[in-house]
Amino acid sequence: MKAARASLVVLCLSVLALAVSVDGAVRLPSVIGSNMVMQQRFEAPIWGWADPGRVVYVRASWLWTQRQATAGDNGRWQVVLPTPAAGGPYCITISDRDGATVLDNILIGEVWVGSGQSNMQWTVSSSNNAQEEIANAKYPGIRLFHVTRKVAETAQDDCEGSWQECSPEAVGGFSAAAYFFGRELHNELNVPVGLIHTSWGGTPAEAWTRREILGANDDFKPILDRYQKVLDTWEQVQSDYQNRVEEWKKASAQAKADGTRAPAYPGQPYGPGHPHSPAGLYNAMIAPLIPYGIRGAIWYQGESNAGRAYQYRTLFPAMIDNWRQDWKQGAFPFYFVQIAPYKGQTPEIREAQLIALRNTVNTGMAVTMDIGDPEDIHPRNKQDVGKRLALWALAKDYGRQDIVYSGPLYKGMKVEGDRIRLFFDYAAGGLAAKDGPLTYFTIAEAEGDFVPADAVIDGETIVVSSEAVKKPAAVRYGWQNSAEPNLFNKAGLPASPFRTDDRPGETYGKL
Repeated sequence: MKAARASLVVLCLSVLALAVSVDGAVRLPSVIGSNMVMQQRFEAPIWGWADPGRVVYVRASWLWTQRQATAGDNGRWQVVLPTPAAGGPYCITISDRDGATVLDNILIGEVWVGSGQSNMQWTVSSSNNAQEEIANAKYPGIRLFHVTRKVAETAQDDCEGSWQECSPEAVGGFSAAAYFFGRELHNELNVPVGLIHTSWGGTPAEAWTRREILGANDDFKPILDRYQKVLDTWEQVQSDYQNRVEEWKKASAQAKADGTRAPAYPGQPYGPGHPHSPAGLYNAMIAPLIPYGIRGAIWYQGESNAGRAYQYRTLFPAMIDNWRQDWKQGAFPFYFVQIAPYKGQTPEIREAQLIALRNTVNTGMAVTMDIGDPEDIHPRNKQDVGKRLALWALAKDYGRQDIVYSGPLYKGMKVEGDRIRLFFDYAAGGLAAKDGPLTYFTIAEAEGDFVPADAVIDGETIVVSSEAVKKPAAVRYGWQNSAEPNLFNKAGLPASPFRTDDRPGETYGKL
């Protein structure tokens, strides 16, 4: 085994020595480069561009035979490299008749994409214990790829970014949720981990979804209709915007002369180039990554779709299916964060996420009801967020049968006279109330208002009642914007908010 590894190192060095003096004529996407992590035990695509008809040769230092492909009419070529079990470092040589490019310091391990909006974009340097976390981030076995934020009207074949070894110098500006997720996997599995971070704060799910997917569902038609109205008047929109910019310049100059604060620069108008535009981020920040070999994806988003939470029930699963269809790597794992309590957020968005979990295969949801900040939409505790996402991956994808990976999830109810008994998944071993009696339970009759309820744990169930409700029909838990309820399982993981009724909510019909 040692002899074989030594031979691979010699091969890598010898090829590098031959190639360093030659500029490769072949162009590669940025996601394929030195320092990358490739998915282990996988048929990993390697692709790029060359002159049409040109033959391209690809040789990996862990394989004894090279692969070749011919660039098509559009210049694109692709080969597939079977990868071994986790290990490295390796190198890959890509050559044509004019030269060679050598990619070195490549590891084989587990690759995950992290995407979403501001809570995924939130950096390590802005999270809890930032100085200590950054100083200790010496993990050469973790590699980081950050996609530069960009919007495009059509699908792009490349993005800006490069692979870096995880270090105190590199990690500070990287996604905290993605980093802490990857660190947990790296430490638990003892394999290299590659993290591809592609997110943009404040963006809705439709920006991350291909336009054809949006156009195929009547629920999403209003999204495209709103955008088309902007396109129809785009020249006027741009003209109005330029007028606002000129007014801002005058006001800023006057503020400077007066010694007062300048007004805020006018925000970019919704339309082409705006990060909220339908498919704009999919085109520029997801499409260029496909078909890079990955294990799965993690996602932290929902705040910007909260006002259309009912629509999100179908939009979010459609986006997941879209990514899976286009990647053509099966129904890969997709784990997401249920957004934390916040004073300006409807509980209906958390319900939409719970529905997506129930109705979409191979998904998982990290509940954060206990680690948020009702006064801040950006909770600083991203360590537990990353760890809870990693619990799903460790249990579902890496065979850790001893891990409890979810808090209690509502399963069903039974009316027992003037009480309702609730049943849960992930309640093995019993339920627990943290810091006193259970909180944030309400109960109602079929046509009545919901009123505060008494809730008592009975083994793996909860019995809910109220003296004011004689014929109970429905129960709600944690059904407030900033509720911080206290139901947990014995593993210390919080329960997701839920309701047993299906009354239309405040976002019903908002598309």
